[in-house]
Amino acid sequence: MARLANKVAIVTGGAGGIGLAAARCFVNEGARVLLVDRDEAALLAATRSIGSEAASHAVADVTRPEDVERFVQVAVDRYGGLDVFANNAGILGAVKPITEYPIDMFDAVLAVNVRGVWLGLKYAMPAMARRGGGSIIVTASTAGVRGSLGLSGYVASKHAAVGLMRVAALEGAPLGIRVNSVNPSPIETAMVHQLEEGIAPGAPAEGKALLASRSPLKRYGTPEEVAKLMLFLASDESSFCTGGVYMVDGGRTAM
Repeated sequence: MARLANKVAIVTGGAGGIGLAAARCFVNEGARVLLVDRDEAALLAATRSIGSEAASHAVADVTRPEDVERFVQVAVDRYGGLDVFANNAGILGAVKPITEYPIDMFDAVLAVNVRGVWLGLKYAMPAMARRGGGSIIVTASTAGVRGSLGLSGYVASKHAAVGLMRVAALEGAPLGIRVNSVNPSPIETAMVHQLEEGIAPGAPAEGKALLASRSPLKRYGTPEEVAKLMLFLASDESSFCTGGVYMVDGGRTAM
């Protein structure tokens, strides 16, 4: 039997690398999935690429309460409830020292990566509770457990995301809701390509080589490798897992 048979899932950041891989993985395991993103064209292309009637989409900005409340209700109305929420949307921000970091960019990063996660929890948890429980996966980062030069906004936001996950795990337990985070190191995504350019302007290949060298496995991960961990946490196989910080980092945080 498929691991997510009869489950309903929402994936924010669904047009991006990890979000799309998770959505595809969930559909392949029997779930009906609502992909959410603010880029309508990219979202439509992502949904079509899955090639299944079990995938649909909703355009939304995760920083807007009315948008978040609406896409949760869309999933409930369209599919009958909510069992799995991949709270995945995020942005990188600038790659600059704290003293040079633009204030408006810092605010933008926290709006998406912290406020967006919090709003997702706020509106998804009641829908899951009405269903009798479920699983929430917060996409954090190795930046959520360690520092990184030039990424003050991103690091602060991902530490906050881990903190929100832990609070939600405590509050969700009596409702049958499990909440965990996945914490990737660099993955082959557009966001990491932005990071490559930020750390090695004009020479992204050098940036990639540097980032890959910091992992004991000496490579980037793939979106599909992250999605497989998300699938485990979404499924009943992880029924005793909540409040956990799950690394998918090629050993980076072991160093």
